[in-house]
Amino acid sequence: MKRFKVFDVWTSIIMIALFTLLSVLEFSDIIETDFFIIGYYFVLGGWQVISMLVHAYGGEWLINAGDVRYVYNRVTIVALIILPLGGFWILIVIAPFMAIFYTYICYRETYIKMRRPLDDLK
Repeated sequence: MKRFKVFDVWTSIIMIALFTLLSVLEFSDIIETDFFIIGYYFVLGGWQVISMLVHAYGGEWLINAGDVRYVYNRVTIVALIILPLGGFWILIVIAPFMAIFYTYICYRETYIKMRRPLDDLK
């Protein structure tokens, strides 16, 4: 699971950087494809949903109710449910922030909690 977590963090970081760069180029009319929507909603959002499912299969789904991953998972489930009901327009605003926040959660779990697991006992 640790290898997947490291791969997950770096894949998310690279995709965020790539789609941010492509979106800036798109908004400056250098390229014509809609990378913002395609990148953040379908590619990065799909990757993060797959990542959440892998973490759930690994036993991290039933985390403490006050944990950040627990709250993020619930927000994502609600977002996926309301997506067909017009939630797409809400996700246009919050998807980039959710992507960055999820990457931070994974980074924190991988590089901080795994190195010092006893810090959770404080």
